[in-house]
Amino acid sequence: MTSPLIAYLVVPLVKIVVILLAVLLIALYMSFFERKILAYMQIRLGPNRVGPGGWLQAIADACKLLSKEDLVPARAEKFIFMLAPCLVVVPALVVFSVVPFGPATTFFGLLPEAIPPHLTDINVGILFVLGVSSVGIYGIILGGWSSNNKFSLMGGLRSAAQLISYEVPMGFSVVAVLLMANSLSLVKIVEAQKTAGVWYFIPGFVAAFIYFVCGVAETNRNPFDLPEAESELVAGFHTEYSGMKWALFFLAEYANMVVISSIATVLFFGGWLRPFPSVAFLSFLDVVPPFLWFAAKVAVFMFVYIWFRGTFPRYRFDQLMGLGWKVLLPVSLVNVMAIALGVLLLGGPR
Repeated sequence: MTSPLIAYLVVPLVKIVVILLAVLLIALYMSFFERKILAYMQIRLGPNRVGPGGWLQAIADACKLLSKEDLVPARAEKFIFMLAPCLVVVPALVVFSVVPFGPATTFFGLLPEAIPPHLTDINVGILFVLGVSSVGIYGIILGGWSSNNKFSLMGGLRSAAQLISYEVPMGFSVVAVLLMANSLSLVKIVEAQKTAGVWYFIPGFVAAFIYFVCGVAETNRNPFDLPEAESELVAGFHTEYSGMKWALFFLAEYANMVVISSIATVLFFGGWLRPFPSVAFLSFLDVVPPFLWFAAKVAVFMFVYIWFRGTFPRYRFDQLMGLGWKVLLPVSLVNVMAIALGVLLLGGPR
């Protein structure tokens, strides 16, 4: 029997440290992978000088940013200016406390009893994710406003309009999943997909597409990177930031990409489950550890982020708003009504 001290203090602390280190390492090296993949797409080499094959380039970039002079504009609102990067990065990290990476495990027999690798499972997990992740927009708005720079302010206003617009169809795409899974718990949503099979995947495909498109817009990535459009706004809301504060914005962007990819994996692609978990003749795939399936699915979404950046041109802002309100919102509403009707008539997956 595990003692209360270990169960309620030591184990959660170890999980927090491991999750934070993993997210920070992924965010750090995503910049390297992005530059390498874009280089291959554009038939060039990319970073290859620092370390073997350029693998230490991410470490060099981090050291450079942390050693730079941290400047604050003379007429900026200094407290808000320093608070804004924290408001962006903290929600992106807190969300990982409810993301389920796999089922309860003994970690290859190292532990006396099985424990879940995620920090916690709450019965309103998806509401927690949506609520906490939406706090990051305040950091972007406040960072743009407090800089006392017209380009930064315009980037902050653009970001506010963009995130508010795309959160609506994203919310409806999540509602579609909740109707099929009949739960707000992220763990139970994954477990619902274990027996649902094709019934779950086909109607969820439209919702998955809408969710990921909205997720790309929520993270201010190409082709929806209007809040920091270099050709128009220099660097948008973080134009005046440098050193460690700029690094926090940089970290938050990649951490949010991992959040969107992880939640998309959990909601639509079975989380830690193998492909088509209800198909018996694919049971040989169960030899792969569940967390590796989860990591592989997240990696696919992260690659798609980079693929979009290397492929699509940037939208105009009116096109961006039109896509959200005139296309994605109506389609998401129709999809929710169709799934609700299907659940009413067919009873949903068992």
